[in-house]
Amino acid sequence: MEHPTRMKAIVKPRPGPGLELTEVDVPPIGPSDVLIQVRAASICGTDLHIYRWDPWAESRIKPPLIVGHEFCGTVVAKGAEVHHLDVGAYVSAESHIVCGTCAYCRTGRGHLCPNTRIIGVDVDGAWAEYVAIPAVNAWLNPPDLPPHIATLEENFGNAVHTAFAVDLRARKVLVTGCGPVGIMAIAVARAIGARAVYATDISDYRLALARKMGATVTINAAREDVVARVLAETGGEGVDAWLEMAGAPQAIEQGFAVLKPGGHVALLGLPSEPLRFDLNNWVIFKGATVHGIIGRRLWETWFQMSGLIRSGAVDLEALVTHRFPMSQFEEALHTMASGESGKVVLLPD
Repeated sequence: MEHPTRMKAIVKPRPGPGLELTEVDVPPIGPSDVLIQVRAASICGTDLHIYRWDPWAESRIKPPLIVGHEFCGTVVAKGAEVHHLDVGAYVSAESHIVCGTCAYCRTGRGHLCPNTRIIGVDVDGAWAEYVAIPAVNAWLNPPDLPPHIATLEENFGNAVHTAFAVDLRARKVLVTGCGPVGIMAIAVARAIGARAVYATDISDYRLALARKMGATVTINAAREDVVARVLAETGGEGVDAWLEMAGAPQAIEQGFAVLKPGGHVALLGLPSEPLRFDLNNWVIFKGATVHGIIGRRLWETWFQMSGLIRSGAVDLEALVTHRFPMSQFEEALHTMASGESGKVVLLPD
């Protein structure tokens, strides 16, 4: 399949805030790579960090770099060693490029690989007309999966990994933080049999979206005493399980306060700085089990989330609230940052 030699791409051209839409060379591929023509891409919190050039981005990103790591598209070229994918295949992608040879990769724990490189962070990404990735990172999609849903799969994997880390069946579950991943985790919790889901956030818009996606009770943490409300809703017992998606110190304190003795916690949210942690009362004396969540289990989580989507157990349609052409990426980023959105998708112009 013929493709151009030049393409439009959204680039971090140099250190500092902002991004630019420019024209660059279509990336070359190696013998084990595929070239993908991008059909849709979506915005993640990581992209906002890079756009704003916060301390994390300044310490990690080495411009010039094409950004973006959540995407789907069509394989238009493949290397000589690629035999499991054909040109024309419709794929999404795992953004974590792992080494495949370390002890973690060889024992089924590639999500912990210390040699991980991330698409759109460490190598050129997918906010472009074309992106080159290792073929092993491509995930084959059914042809009828809409691109605006297929581009969510990797991010959905964070929610699935978090929700599947603890047993939610017939349990009372707290979800702190109703950004897109938190909202998807609510949908997963209900799909796999949670008895009730209590969701907290400071955005009424996102709390309304959380209710639409299955939350039993929503609580605006800026206006209401979260601990008192959750205890009231649970007859003073608290929750059996807690999925932490906010990274806010207040949310973490509230979560541990309402977690029942012997309860289970899955932590995905990232605090912006080290926080005070009452290990005695929050974990040891409570007999709590705490899981740290990073990335997606390769490739177990992908099979789990594919099953949830293909079976109809989870419908992500309502989560996609805004779509923009790639040329309007600035407006798209501002919409995502406003808190007045679900998932924001970029489409070819």
